[in-house]
Amino acid sequence: MRGDLIIFSGTANPALTREICDIEGVPVGACDIARFSDGETRVKINRNVRGADVYILQPTCSPVNENLAELLFLIDACRRASADHINAVIPYYGYGRQDRKEEGRVSLSAKLVANLITTAGADRVITVDLHAGQIQGFFDIPVDHLLAQPILIDYINEHIGIDDGVVVSADVGRVKRARNFAERLGLPLAIVDKRRPAANVSEVLHVIGDVEGRTAFIFDDMIDTAGTIYNAAKAVVEHGAQRVFACCTHGVLSGNARERLAEAPLEKIIVTNTIPQNDPGPLKNLVVCSVAPMIAEAINRVHTHRSVSEMFG
Repeated sequence: MRGDLIIFSGTANPALTREICDIEGVPVGACDIARFSDGETRVKINRNVRGADVYILQPTCSPVNENLAELLFLIDACRRASADHINAVIPYYGYGRQDRKEEGRVSLSAKLVANLITTAGADRVITVDLHAGQIQGFFDIPVDHLLAQPILIDYINEHIGIDDGVVVSADVGRVKRARNFAERLGLPLAIVDKRRPAANVSEVLHVIGDVEGRTAFIFDDMIDTAGTIYNAAKAVVEHGAQRVFACCTHGVLSGNARERLAEAPLEKIIVTNTIPQNDPGPLKNLVVCSVAPMIAEAINRVHTHRSVSEMFG
């Protein structure tokens, strides 16, 4: 057994932290996070962490750079206060899409962020549904990669049903994950073939597979500007789908994504609370499933030196 389990929260998703702490039966660690008038962030830990097993929960969602800075400063503060183990719990890993160089003279930002987290003093990272699995290899410390698929599948089975269903990959590049999602549900797979003429812009070219008369579950790891999901939903409806649902882990929902999704032919948009959804705006059909029990179980397993991978079979 490690030292006392202490969970701190940045300002990105305190509601998720409180939910996890309630499950673990521990209070949220006391800390102060403030910003000076020039925008600098100040972090202070308000309890003794010497020899403790510390977990810092902070998704690096919007505002990405501020939330990333908070995470780094919280890690540094705990390290300087002599915490025994520092675990960065990052439900949503920002900069995850910048994981490779597709053209010259660009930053490999996903790797740089991994270096910053390690240098700040983290001993381990716990994260959910990385955009690219190889990001785990960017870290020189252990990474526990949690999967939200079972949470989405439980919701589908309990509230929607899978009769005449088909899983639709919103992107050829996400086929492997969508196929796994389809296999877990026992459903066939269809694929939306698209191209990206510019960043955050997508155009559907073909729908590969049979969606006519079926309930389509469009699967992706995240919804950002919602162009991909919007176009995929329209495409499967044009190909005869009767009901259409969007299923994703991370509801980034930047820009006018909410307005776009409100106009899409989607019965429900199912996301998790890795990113807080405090203002759904025009989205009356947004469903938010909690990852708190899964993250709490992972924390408990790390704290007690048990396998995390066994959670997913």
